[in-house]
Amino acid sequence: MGSFEELVLLTVAILKGQAYGLAIIDELEKRTGRTATIGAVQTALKRMEEKGWVTSQFGEATKERGGKRKRYYTITTEGHKVLSDIRQLRDSLWNAIPKPRPRPETT
Repeated sequence: MGSFEELVLLTVAILKGQAYGLAIIDELEKRTGRTATIGAVQTALKRMEEKGWVTSQFGEATKERGGKRKRYYTITTEGHKVLSDIRQLRDSLWNAIPKPRPRPETT
């Protein structure tokens, strides 16, 4: 999984059933300061749905959206497991970095 997909999956988990394209972009920008395009987010979501990490369902059509329905995404148990595995791997790598040694004092 790439870092962008990881961020999108984490964002879907944070939004707890209220994750749709623009909400994901807004949350990503708010939390990371990085911009994302709707196309990049939709591509990542499609790949993750194919892998079984998220599921999606359509919401109700609204007048504000010209009768179009939002597609809402929810993280799956497998998606949570993937995030947990990635976190463990990252923690393991961070913990393997040698601690800096104090410099000897010079007089």
